[in-house]
Amino acid sequence: MSRRKIVAGNWKMNLDRTQARELTAAVAARRGTAAAVELVLCPPALYVETVGTALAAAQSDIGLGGQNVHDKPNGAFTGEVSPPMLVDLGCRYVILGHSERRTLCGETDAVVNAKTKAALAAGLTPIVCVGETLAEREADRTAAVVTGQVQGSLAGLSAADLEKIVVAYEPVWAIGTGKVATPEQAQEVHALIRSQLAALSSAAVAAQVRIQYGGSVKPDNAADLAAQPDIDGALVGGASLKADDFLGIAKAFAG
Repeated sequence: MSRRKIVAGNWKMNLDRTQARELTAAVAARRGTAAAVELVLCPPALYVETVGTALAAAQSDIGLGGQNVHDKPNGAFTGEVSPPMLVDLGCRYVILGHSERRTLCGETDAVVNAKTKAALAAGLTPIVCVGETLAEREADRTAAVVTGQVQGSLAGLSAADLEKIVVAYEPVWAIGTGKVATPEQAQEVHALIRSQLAALSSAAVAAQVRIQYGGSVKPDNAADLAAQPDIDGALVGGASLKADDFLGIAKAFAG
């Protein structure tokens, strides 16, 4: 079946407020070059409102997303951001389980699972990240690691919930390193993820879920990735900080 491609920009902990506003305006102004692709911008939490205001001013259909969220709607959780707060600022998406959250902040599959359920309950679309480290790939454990992350992060979700999520495969060894999985390597893991989604629900549901690739995606390698049957878009890090690069990637997925 046909799945609309989705390209999301993860700005991580970069830019100041003026730069965030200017980058948003630049992407929105030239969004027509990749109109067939769904675009999402995920700025730092402090700039979510700034980016949302800029998108509204541009009357843009670009989606707004957070980079993380807590699994509770409110409470004594100093420094955290809740799903309703993101929704209140106009977010439709949230990145969950990014490898940097898993490795630097100790997030487990169980934590990602709780956050995914909380995001869905608030009406957000979770972009759930999975992926292996270089040591795990070299030990031929890619399939086991990714399978475990998919099963653990998405445990207990109904078929209806699974249809609402996006999965991002990000090999940890390719994030910010300049290395990128070959299209064939990426496709192999994307197909594995889709098979795991089918095992959690059904082949029909799995066929609807969009699976992004992330890991040093650039305009010059995006087209080869986009040509693979199970790669439905990209979760873009460094290249999303430049409008030309981000839109070049989006255009490659637009076909």
